[in-house]
Amino acid sequence: MRDLFDTPILPGLTAVDDFVSADEAGALIAAIDACALEPFRFQGWLGKRLTHSFGWHYDFDTGGMAEASPIPAWLDPLRRRAEAMAGLAAGTLVQALVIRYDIGAGIGWHRDRPHFEHVVGISLGAPATLRFRRRIGDRFERATALLTPRGAYHLSGLARHAWEHSIAEMDAPRWSITFRSLSDTGRALIAAANR
Repeated sequence: MRDLFDTPILPGLTAVDDFVSADEAGALIAAIDACALEPFRFQGWLGKRLTHSFGWHYDFDTGGMAEASPIPAWLDPLRRRAEAMAGLAAGTLVQALVIRYDIGAGIGWHRDRPHFEHVVGISLGAPATLRFRRRIGDRFERATALLTPRGAYHLSGLARHAWEHSIAEMDAPRWSITFRSLSDTGRALIAAANR
């Protein structure tokens, strides 16, 4: 994502519009809704957004990561396109999280867990504003990026590690598919668990 002067909004943030067609978007929304969606869980608290993980699942109650059901065939072509968009080798994105944001659902300020590295998201349904902030002394520096319906974005580098991001509560339904690669930390934890 770039401003009017073709300067990146944040280093490490890239985005494209029309990543999927309108027909693809409709089929993806139907497939997400057909998943066994459950409220997001965080340390005993239930969130308003509904989620389902494939490949790997991070448990916010225990802080652990476990293998989940494989990324399904209907997501695999999208995963390959996401890897190509982000300049990643095939097979790099090993986790997929599908989410439905009903009216009133959002996501608070956070950085993705250090178990993961690259984050590639596809936004479906209503547009949303992806908000960014990072602490500079006693204040926050802020930036925003519009997530267009059917668009995709990639977080890496500073945008991924130095900035937190959030999405305000939605006033219309939105669906998302987020693919992630494992970080060195994630691979090491998985290897240790399998010993």
